[in-house]
Amino acid sequence: MKVAIMQPYLFPYIGYFQLIAAVDKFVVYDDVNFIKGGWINRNNILVNKKSNLFTVPLDNSSSFFLINETKINLKLYSIWKIKFLRTIEQSYKKAPFFNEVYSLIANVLDNYEGDLISKLAVASIKSVCEHLKIQTEIIATSETYNNKRLSGQERVLDICSIENATYYINPIGGLQLYSKEIFKSKNIELNFIKSYSIAYKQFDNKFVSWLSIIDTMMFNSVEEINIMLDKYELV
Repeated sequence: MKVAIMQPYLFPYIGYFQLIAAVDKFVVYDDVNFIKGGWINRNNILVNKKSNLFTVPLDNSSSFFLINETKINLKLYSIWKIKFLRTIEQSYKKAPFFNEVYSLIANVLDNYEGDLISKLAVASIKSVCEHLKIQTEIIATSETYNNKRLSGQERVLDICSIENATYYINPIGGLQLYSKEIFKSKNIELNFIKSYSIAYKQFDNKFVSWLSIIDTMMFNSVEEINIMLDKYELV
């Protein structure tokens, strides 16, 4: 059993989906403190050949709240959604896969009926996984493990133990946070996923990297993206 754990991000970049596709079970870390200025409620798309930040408006975006307690400002959200979808249309209407990807985005934003950013983010992740035919099981820490008393490496190890995981894969940014020796002592192999450089044609402009998966899907077929999902190494 291969497991990965990550906070829920809204339409995250392709590296996030590389991590999901690399494991059997993907755990959404939603009952830890919200990180203001992080990627939970925002990301970048291509507007006028440049990276442009979009942000879902929130009611209580504070590190004093957990991610799964952080609420969307529903009054501002309805206004934001209309403007965001208009921006998507204006920016990508000539992209080769505009119609199907625009429908995916609109369905996620229109059909979510709650007020929690974590749920909206997970809905975006699951919809993209369905589009890309990624079949990894996705579950949330708040709904499953009852180990919020733990933190850091100790909590990750507890989740791995509950899942009978033999492999744990973490983003490369956690290289200094976790010990391969400690994981090995628990009969778990720890690896870090290191993405290779990914570039593709974005209209006729110079490639702009590190954008939301929205951009990747606009310009690439499902088959092409699935090739990209394998462009990494485990270290």
